[in-house]
Amino acid sequence: MKPFELPEISVIDQAEEEAVVTYAYDLIVFNDDVNTFEHVTDTLIEVCEHEPNQAEQCTLIIHYKGKASVKNGTFEQLAPMRQEICRRGISAEVYKR
Repeated sequence: MKPFELPEISVIDQAEEEAVVTYAYDLIVFNDDVNTFEHVTDTLIEVCEHEPNQAEQCTLIIHYKGKASVKNGTFEQLAPMRQEICRRGISAEVYKR
């Protein structure tokens, strides 16, 4: 190697090996005329592990917009949350982004 000559590095090969394909999904909760603000807020805290302020904000968005994305993740993460939210009488679906 000559002075000031840099060795050849294969960065492309390394980047290709580190790339992981993931699919993002949204957990959407829908408004209804049955459930109270308190029930929806408590559910988001317990099921989605929201902080109280975050759960209250999501509940207000659900109420005024008719629905809100309350959690993002993989289908495997969100499906059990959706099931528990629905078990508590609240409408929810998992959608691919």
